[in-house]
Amino acid sequence: MTEEKARAYAARFERLIDYIDRHLDQVLSVDELSRQVNFSRFHFQRQFTSHFGLSVTRYVQLLRLRRASYQLAFDRRRRVIDIALDAGFENPESFSRAFKKSFGQTPSQFRAQPAWQPWAERMRLPERKRSIPMEVRVVDFAETMIAVLEHQGPPELIFETVQRFIDWRKSSGLSPMATSRTFGLAYSDPATTAPEQFRFDVCGEIDAPVPENPQGVGTRRIPAGRCAVVRHHGSTDRISDSAYYLYREWLPQSGEELRDFPLFFHYVKRIPDTPEHEQVTDVYLPLK
Repeated sequence: MTEEKARAYAARFERLIDYIDRHLDQVLSVDELSRQVNFSRFHFQRQFTSHFGLSVTRYVQLLRLRRASYQLAFDRRRRVIDIALDAGFENPESFSRAFKKSFGQTPSQFRAQPAWQPWAERMRLPERKRSIPMEVRVVDFAETMIAVLEHQGPPELIFETVQRFIDWRKSSGLSPMATSRTFGLAYSDPATTAPEQFRFDVCGEIDAPVPENPQGVGTRRIPAGRCAVVRHHGSTDRISDSAYYLYREWLPQSGEELRDFPLFFHYVKRIPDTPEHEQVTDVYLPLK
């Protein structure tokens, strides 16, 4: 197979993955999925497994279980039975069996105390390699006061920090999720940093300093200054694609130099209020 044909073949699978992301709420039969990429239904499942390392049925189930995990952890008002039906299961019992088999906890156990590290180890989705030109803008970012909860440790445990920060936002009322912007300061690259040294700040916009609190939330500022910004669409699991685009593609050709402040994210549309494929995150690279 020539390189051009190999790229075209891989592109068909990328279109299929995008289709699955957008239609998780629908019945996704093997026949329907094979038609979407014009593969023979007799060979499609073997082609998918050969390309991604797991069956298409398992891939769809993992995506639905991942969405269910976020709903269990971050949307406590939503009933387990509704989450089960939303994930394509006929009843809570079959959902509970599949969830425990996949992640080692029942949905109720996960809701009460999510074991994020083993969850992340088992939630291994196929790596996607896309090279899509992105629109980069240079903007003047205004100084912003933020409430900050530091995370230092394995990236897989970041959702524990996120949950503590959400609890603080709800209990304090100082950074309402509906009206205050949500940020993340990315001090470390998880691909190149030892897990115990990984550092990330979970942040929310505020208009007054944070008083002492049991969650350990403090006050900082994102300084004013020029930034390159690119908009990332879809799951934040793939946000490194957009970050690396800024570093590898845009920066060397731009003639710009970086400022002494970390890459940061503005979560414009985020889970659990937004489906993963509809998430929007602005990625900011501070410039001199």
